[in-house]
Amino acid sequence: MTTPTYYKALNWAFLLLKGKKLDDYGAEYVLLERQDWRKTDLSFHEREPMPPAVWQRFQQDVQALLTGEPAQYLLGHAWFAGLKLQVTPATLIPRQETEELVAWAGDFAERFQQPRILDLGTGSGAIALALQQRFPQAEIWASDLSTEALRVAQANGQRWQLPVNFVQGDLFAAVAQQPAFDVIISNPPYISHHEENVMDYSVKHFEPALALYAENDGLALYQRIAADVSAHLTAPGALFLEFGYQQAPAIQQLFEAIQPARPVVIRRDLAGWPRMAQIGPQASMSPRLK
Repeated sequence: MTTPTYYKALNWAFLLLKGKKLDDYGAEYVLLERQDWRKTDLSFHEREPMPPAVWQRFQQDVQALLTGEPAQYLLGHAWFAGLKLQVTPATLIPRQETEELVAWAGDFAERFQQPRILDLGTGSGAIALALQQRFPQAEIWASDLSTEALRVAQANGQRWQLPVNFVQGDLFAAVAQQPAFDVIISNPPYISHHEENVMDYSVKHFEPALALYAENDGLALYQRIAADVSAHLTAPGALFLEFGYQQAPAIQQLFEAIQPARPVVIRRDLAGWPRMAQIGPQASMSPRLK
């Protein structure tokens, strides 16, 4: 039996996924990853018939995508800052926007000779591992409440031979006995339960609720971080946070009230949304320069 060309197979998948109002890019992403191709490879081969085994696997993958399962969970991995990381339903799928937060925090960390860095709510370990790759000399700790997520993060660290210290615990409780850090970074749960009805189906039904939702209109974790961060952050250090696109005013007000000595800077992502904040360093403090 003649198999379709790559071009026709993808069009078939796109129509099915669009018909269910699902992300049609997932089909192309899965195909490229299965073939270990780039988009240029697909352009070169798109008029060729799919080998029967590839067509059979692609049909199976499309059926899974039609359930709403994210492509990254289907494959078992996602890319973040150049790292191929294992992901499971116990961990959030790392997003490109978070790479922007990591780059910002990394540029700040350059001013320290051997920065001590803490990643709160590490999930797959993406943030901590990306920073460890950039700063081999850094001492990096990463905490998470979920033991299942930590197993994934530890496996990712072992795969890339990056010596992040992964520890289980609720926010700062996991590093209570550690000296203060120069950089603390977090992408905590920030979605209000009131927003569930407008969330993407795949996110709502497949990604871990523990890593998505927070009380107090999504601000509960930021309130706890604001209350406790001073005990864990050096005076010349800074806290970096990601948050929802509508939460910037609340985040700024919260940290200016609780941490008045540390100025708050809000930054927009590449799409133009205010999604990140730097809190600190303390006013009039000179950083420990290289």
